Amino acid sequence: MNIKFKLIVVTILCCVSSLKAQDLLSQEQAVKLALENNYGIKIAKNAVQIAENNTSVLNSGYLPTLTGNAGATYNLDNNESEYSDGRPDAVLNGAESSRYNASLSLNYTIFDGLGRQYNYKSLKEKHQLSELQARETIENTIIQLFSVYYNVAQLTENVSALKQTLDVSKDRLIRAQYQFDYGQNTKLGVLNAEVDINNDSINIISTTQQLKNAKRDLNVVLGNALNSDFIVDTDVDFTLQLKKDSLFEKAKTRNIALLQTEKNIAISLLDIKSNKSGYLPTVGLNGTYGWNKNNNNAASFVAVSTNTGLTGGLNLSWNLFDGGSTMTRVKNAKVNLETQKLQKENILIGITRDFENAWEDFNNKLNIYNIQEQNIITSQSNFERTQEKFKIGQVNSIEFRQAQLNLLNAELSRNQAKYQAKLAELQLLQLSGELLNVNF
Repeated sequence: MNIKFKLIVVTILCCVSSLKAQDLLSQEQAVKLALENNYGIKIAKNAVQIAENNTSVLNSGYLPTLTGNAGATYNLDNNESEYSDGRPDAVLNGAESSRYNASLSLNYTIFDGLGRQYNYKSLKEKHQLSELQARETIENTIIQLFSVYYNVAQLTENVSALKQTLDVSKDRLIRAQYQFDYGQNTKLGVLNAEVDINNDSINIISTTQQLKNAKRDLNVVLGNALNSDFIVDTDVDFTLQLKKDSLFEKAKTRNIALLQTEKNIAISLLDIKSNKSGYLPTVGLNGTYGWNKNNNNAASFVAVSTNTGLTGGLNLSWNLFDGGSTMTRVKNAKVNLETQKLQKENILIGITRDFENAWEDFNNKLNIYNIQEQNIITSQSNFERTQEKFKIGQVNSIEFRQAQLNLLNAELSRNQAKYQAKLAELQLLQLSGELLNVNF
């Protein structure tokens, strides 16, 4: 086994060992971790839980109220009594008496002008609104997630391209040193190669630090779910299959901002009906079961009395005029409804503009990415030819370095264009309400 083959084997083993040390975080796994651990999503889910609790029958006003009451009173009196029937006067010092009572009271509103019915429906609409708000939080988190995820992927590929550039520069330094040793070149060629190696090394150090920072940013979005180093998937598939017209129709029916506004309109309609219930009477039912016991002092005719009984009643309350507060609330609710409708129209205009911008942005960035892919082929071919001519002395080190930088810049630009195009696609899907239907 020759030395060159041994070096190749060692290099491969080192690469395999490095890959094993880092776990691959796929896009699907990243989304799953974000949905489970992102704190913004957790907070949004808690808000949904509160809204769901509010829709319980226990918060509807339809159930009666049952109140228990109990009390005890103790008296210690000095009493002087004069009787009208001719009996001698009585003087009591330290006369004791006590009273005890207990009762259960039941109150139930039979009719309240339909106010609780509309309030209960409004609570259900607010629950659905909270779910839409949670969906918006999830969509924004996914966009944030992939913005950072693709930044990590881009920096990963950039580091790889910079390392390849550094390897070429090191090979060039060895060649320049050989040429200088054998008198085929001046010391200037060696110095130029060393300067380029230093620049390439600085670029790697800087980009590697950016990559580490980006990984930390990604872990924050994931709720700090990753405890070890990781690598990300740098493969990108453009999955958009819908045509512009069909996608735009979805945007006008599934856009999250539009759906929230429509839900607010439904809530405003119920608020008007709920406030109008103040014009109608309230009918209630009440009942009480009570127990009372009195232990009287010696001055009383009755020593001990105990009463138990059941009472019930029906009451009607009608606020014939409340100073105009109910009328004001109804008017304000109608104005709020009109505001929600205006907001919906404004959102529709904004969606049309944003969709056109997002559609053109995606297609332009996708075209730029395809052009950059072709540019890579051209730059690679130019570099390989320049490298061959450099080896036989037909081009100088400056021309070779320029071809090397051209290839590097083409790779860096291609990397940027690829992830910008993918992120633009996701933003277009979010605008159309289709983001959560994508298989990552």
